[in-house]
Amino acid sequence: MSTLPSCPQCHSEFTYEDGLNLVCPECAHEWSASGPAAESAADEGRVIKDSVGNVLNDGDTVTVIKDLKVKGSSLVVKVGTKAKNIRLIDGDHDIDCKIDGIGAMKLKSEFVRKA
Repeated sequence: MSTLPSCPQCHSEFTYEDGLNLVCPECAHEWSASGPAAESAADEGRVIKDSVGNVLNDGDTVTVIKDLKVKGSSLVVKVGTKAKNIRLIDGDHDIDCKIDGIGAMKLKSEFVRKA
């Protein structure tokens, strides 16, 4: 039986050591073996903030602060347009939302303000 901790991401018990890191073969997550402080930092994830520094959470309502052209279309998201019930995602565009009249789209957090 292994004395290594389970994967903090998928909770798999099949972890192994690779140098100073621990690796999960099921989800390919790597983390430092230096202790629980490193694991809790990995669980917290990153904090996404809007254009004025307010922390955004899933389910928030945001307002667009700049006219945004919709790529591949002639549509424009105007200043003051609200996006309700946002979802935070990883990647270049931080916010996944649905805007009335346009549909589902992804926005960068630097172009919105928490409403």
